[in-house]
Amino acid sequence: MQSANNKYSLNINGKLLHLHTPVVMGIVNVTPDSFYSINITTNAALNTIEQQLEEGATIIDIGGASSKPNAVIVTEHEELSRVLPVVQQAVKLFPNIIISVDTTSASVAKAVLDLGASCINDISAGRNDAKMFATVAQYGCPYILMHAQGTPSTMQNNPKYDNVTTEVFQFFTERLSLAREAGINDIIIDVGFGFGKTVTHNYELLNNLTHFNNLGVPLLVGVSRKSMLYKLVDTTPENALNVTIVANTIALMNGANILRVHDVKAAIEAIKVVGAMRN
Repeated sequence: MQSANNKYSLNINGKLLHLHTPVVMGIVNVTPDSFYSINITTNAALNTIEQQLEEGATIIDIGGASSKPNAVIVTEHEELSRVLPVVQQAVKLFPNIIISVDTTSASVAKAVLDLGASCINDISAGRNDAKMFATVAQYGCPYILMHAQGTPSTMQNNPKYDNVTTEVFQFFTERLSLAREAGINDIIIDVGFGFGKTVTHNYELLNNLTHFNNLGVPLLVGVSRKSMLYKLVDTTPENALNVTIVANTIALMNGANILRVHDVKAAIEAIKVVGAMRN
């Protein structure tokens, strides 16, 4: 079992968020077409946020553009119209909230950071918008850098690797270097389960997560209710909590520092069990 890395902390608006114990990031989709847990209205999203905070989420990740396979591309205007009201109200209602926004657009990132968001979660790792690195560096906020092969509209069209672990590791080596050169200090990596990977690729990465601890940055894992889990046991996203808990537990044992999930309470319990085993 991989020991937890106790050295990591993130600068959130001048305060340190320590990752001595893994933390949970709650997923809040403000989209009509996400594969699970849809919050179409601002009020629905705020209710989800309140529940996730009560259950122990440390970070809330708000997204206004679905990134599931073959997702419809939305304009920045549409993405902003979905996300900005939620961020604005969440900051008012929950003064100590740590908000991450899931976006590949530097303009959206700037707008939400101006409203009080604290982190940017970019599935394109800065490749979709050349201004993203500079924008994140300007605000001095943490940045989640994810691996994906292709785009949501193409990523599951026969993804191929000679060695998925080696190639994803090399990708991070290159992107981390560029992000640091741009002036980004707090970087989190996400291997991107389901983003341009077959089921075999996904499980190889899950098994080899400890390799990514060598990059010296916090590791976020997002497998919650994904097809790599529910298809394996012939069920649906709605009935995939059990397999999600199993996968999250494996991820924790292999060094995950942040679990990105729909089901916060279950993830908190997994963290407690793994922590008790380590202690």
